[in-house]
Amino acid sequence: MIKRVQLTDGSEIEVGLTGNAAGRTVMLPVAKKTVTGQEAERLAMWGIDPEFGQHFVEGLNDSFRVLYLDYEGHLFSHPNPEALTAELIVKDLLRIADSMKVDRFSYYGYSWLALVGLQLALRTDRLDSFIMGGFPPYEGPYREMTTVTVKTYEQALSSERQHAGSRPDEPANESWDPDHIDWDNVPITIDPNVLKQFMTLYQSLADFDDRTVQHKLTIPRLAFAGEQDTIVYGSRFGNVTVDIAGRLAKNKERLVELGWEIERIEGSGMDHSKAMQPAAVLPLIKPWLIEKVSKFSNP
Repeated sequence: MIKRVQLTDGSEIEVGLTGNAAGRTVMLPVAKKTVTGQEAERLAMWGIDPEFGQHFVEGLNDSFRVLYLDYEGHLFSHPNPEALTAELIVKDLLRIADSMKVDRFSYYGYSWLALVGLQLALRTDRLDSFIMGGFPPYEGPYREMTTVTVKTYEQALSSERQHAGSRPDEPANESWDPDHIDWDNVPITIDPNVLKQFMTLYQSLADFDDRTVQHKLTIPRLAFAGEQDTIVYGSRFGNVTVDIAGRLAKNKERLVELGWEIERIEGSGMDHSKAMQPAAVLPLIKPWLIEKVSKFSNP
């Protein structure tokens, strides 16, 4: 079943529900749409699966009902620069679940959609379990990411002004890949409104302390990262380091005490983007989900 669902800001997103009707539901807001042609070739060159979303859904739908959507892709097409707060995103996800008549579900998110999963778990009792990939649940780099997003937004505004007189037939640079770039020389050509909404998100979490909320989490939960998931940003982006793998390793013992399961995806070049690919993630999360939630009957 595929349906268009109206979100909190009035825009509509395409959402799918498929898979094992007898299984528990897993929400995948990371289900990127399949790309072809030059775009597929470019992604494949970086080790990124051009059929990312399809392979994720197919990897889980024999055991689970899969509620899937490309939330990030929707935000790039329908930016919400002033209002994309953690609270609004949680409302969007619950609205989607309601529209698809899904009461309880597990949640899998990666990178910023992983921190959204933590907010979701803290704001609803409808989760069976949740998985955070590529973002640590304890001492997360909220301050660092706020700095990076603010700096990136400022440069996008500057770039937009500089190119205001460009000819209409001049192609925009669409090859920006945030996980495989030279941070000292990258041109910022993304729509400033797209970037501003992520700045708004991190600013909405300025007072959030993930160390003080852990006692509120009682459902099964898993966090993981690639062993080389560290990005060092230069002076243009505030001279910050976003060390996902290091932060997760540093706090592993404490997280286990708090009830988390912690995993590291090992392998050559297993950085932020490589560790989000279906081929790397599914062998980890599928057995975990089967163990944690498949034994429950549907509500």
